[in-house]
Amino acid sequence: MTYTPSDTRYDTMSYRRCGKSGLKLPAVSLGLWHNFGDDTPHQVKRDICRTAFDQGITHFDLANNYGPMPGSAELAFGQILREDFTGYRDELIISSKAGYLMWPGPYGQWGSRKYLIASCDQSLKRLGLDYVDIFYSHRFDPDTPMEETMGALDHIVRSGRALYAGISSYNSERTREAAAILRDLGTPCLIHQPSYNMLNRWVERDGLLETLDEEGIAFTPLAQGLLTRKYLSGVPEGSRATQGKSLNPDAVTPEMVKALNGLNDIAQSRGQTLAQMAIAWVLRGGVTTALIGASKPEQVVDCAGAVDNLAFTDDELSRIDELSGEKGLNLWAASSEGV
Repeated sequence: MTYTPSDTRYDTMSYRRCGKSGLKLPAVSLGLWHNFGDDTPHQVKRDICRTAFDQGITHFDLANNYGPMPGSAELAFGQILREDFTGYRDELIISSKAGYLMWPGPYGQWGSRKYLIASCDQSLKRLGLDYVDIFYSHRFDPDTPMEETMGALDHIVRSGRALYAGISSYNSERTREAAAILRDLGTPCLIHQPSYNMLNRWVERDGLLETLDEEGIAFTPLAQGLLTRKYLSGVPEGSRATQGKSLNPDAVTPEMVKALNGLNDIAQSRGQTLAQMAIAWVLRGGVTTALIGASKPEQVVDCAGAVDNLAFTDDELSRIDELSGEKGLNLWAASSEGV
């Protein structure tokens, strides 16, 4: 059946200016890290993306190694672009990244010019695109001069492979350094994608939020699925925690389950689901967009509904702080610390 986007897709989603650029991003973006690999039926992926676009979600975020297998998420989304989004490319923001292991040998990861440019070319081929809107350095490389990594991003933009450059999981000090180099090259750093949610607040401790000054993008605001109602009774069968997908089941302790139920009570009193409140919490400050994941279309609809209530009382924020805070869930700690 031919897909026709909803005529009301822009009626309820809000769009925020990204840093000091002219680009606006939806308050909620869709990440294709999980559930877009070879282990998910293709029709499910199509349904998720269709639903997202119908909700006004125009930003689709990928990386070279998203899968499993590495590259399969880009291949799947490239097929969806041909099947469902032909004629709508100019309504979409498509981003990809390179930094983690993609192919064997010494040139298949980190931040060298050779790796970043080759990986970008491979991503474009898998997606079937002439360019992506944003291309990121996925992690800081301690063994490659920052000038080389940022110079590669500058070349990728100037060569037309991407419209904007971004970085992901760089700490505050490295972010300032990267932004200064890109500014001198004439290709400003548009965006930063750090991990940030109620259970993982390293960006506050690090001072990254102040450094970004409204140029940030929130990533995994649902804490790998923890900040949903899925784990209110422990670890359910079929969840990420049982599949080895980014969430260690050992993190779902009795204390964590108790805290999640307390947070869920606050969400219910706000007339929100726990996922909606988690997204609203991320968006309450200077963050441009909250990047979600989904395994089914109805989860996308739920998350998009977060924009209906982004205001918090001081009492709510205080109660959230008591129940959440730093829980050691930053999977990107080594990258953000520059180790």
